[in-house]
Amino acid sequence: MNIEHKIYVSGHTGLVGSAILRALREQGYNNLFLRTRTELDLSNQDTVNRFFADERPQYVFHCAAKVGGILENQNNQADFLYDNMMISGNVLKAAHESGVKGVLNMGSACVYPKYTENPIRESALLTDSLECTNEGYAIAKIAALKLCEHLNKCLQTKYLTVMPTNLYGIGDKSTHVIPDLMRKFHDAKVNKKKAVRLYGDGTPLREFLHVDDCATACIKMMENIDAIHFLCSSSWINIGSGEEVSIRYLVNTIARMVDYTDLISWDRHYPNGVRRRLLDCSRLHICIDWKPRYNLESGLEETYKSFCQCQ
Repeated sequence: MNIEHKIYVSGHTGLVGSAILRALREQGYNNLFLRTRTELDLSNQDTVNRFFADERPQYVFHCAAKVGGILENQNNQADFLYDNMMISGNVLKAAHESGVKGVLNMGSACVYPKYTENPIRESALLTDSLECTNEGYAIAKIAALKLCEHLNKCLQTKYLTVMPTNLYGIGDKSTHVIPDLMRKFHDAKVNKKKAVRLYGDGTPLREFLHVDDCATACIKMMENIDAIHFLCSSSWINIGSGEEVSIRYLVNTIARMVDYTDLISWDRHYPNGVRRRLLDCSRLHICIDWKPRYNLESGLEETYKSFCQCQ
């Protein structure tokens, strides 16, 4: 992939898609094809097929997805499963039929089993049962990953699924843990609330990666997709920071950053989710020369600064 190629970024207004779009433009890529959800319904197969047939992108960063936090996932499993299967199935099939040279498909670390050895290697996929709270979303992501794998095996395509750890950063409007905590503590500070109630007990361990770091890794992988397919026997690669913290530590860090000093309470009637999730990124580092620019503290500070500017 180079700056002259036609590139389509699906989901370019979302957290990951917007970060990849920013990074592409910063690196001189301007031959970009973008469509909002109202302009292109990715769940409609005929519409997607027409778009690819007309525009003929050469490379695709597939970031579009229906996403949400732990309770939203848990309470809407069917919607998350169906919508994400339709979106990815349509995009990947149309990409192949229109002759796209390379696809980078955005996966998720949640596809790995609930109980598996940490750090989690790519080979852990489908070795045990999934975390029940987001099973629908995870199955849809696994289906897309496997579609990429079998297109590669059967039709010699070069489609790569990246498996990022928990992402955060500028423009995150989701209910994922970091933006949710920032909203709660900011609101509590502004409205002088004496307590913030959080779900679970704060003990699970998580790895977080700034979305701009993920974006630079994704672009570098697409630029080297031929070499990666030669080096790797797998069609999916983990992306993580290697920095693991407890949810309680994250909570205290964000509270301090926001300057919220009142009570934090934990409601243990709500689920924690999987107890630990840290990715093994040794395969990534074999394939490309990359390391995160942000540590958790500096990434959170930039994210909160951007959050405040949007209030």
